[in-house]
Amino acid sequence: MFTLPVHSSEKGDLTVFENILPGSLKRIFYITNADGKEHRLHRYSKAWHALICVHGTCHVYIENADIKKVFSLNRSNKVLILEPEDWHRLEKLSNDAIVLVTSNESYDPLDYINKFNENIDIVLKK
Repeated sequence: MFTLPVHSSEKGDLTVFENILPGSLKRIFYITNADGKEHRLHRYSKAWHALICVHGTCHVYIENADIKKVFSLNRSNKVLILEPEDWHRLEKLSNDAIVLVTSNESYDPLDYINKFNENIDIVLKK
C-alpha cells in the first residue's frame, strides 16, 4: 500500500493517480452499497488491480506465498495494489464506502479464480 500525491490549494485537493499499474488502464469499476458485507476470497491469473476507498472505509485481506495481512483503506489517497497472485477479500465495508478499482486487464471470467484450495499450489510455486 502506498500514498498517492495530493496537491492542495485554496480551490481544494487534487489527488493524482498515474503510473500505478503495469501497462495501461483497461477497466475501472466501483463498489457501493455493500453495507458491511464480506466479498468472496478470490484472485486473478493475470490482472493487476489498484483499490482506493474514495469514501468511507474498508479492510482488504490479502494472502499470497509471502504474507497474510489485513490492510485498512481509510483515506482517499491510500491505494492498495493487488498483484495476480494475491488472494484477496474485501471486508468490513462501511455503509457509505465507495471502493474504486482499476485494472490493467479487461474483464475476463476465465481470469477470475475463486477456488482457493484448488489453486494454492499455483501461488506457492511462484
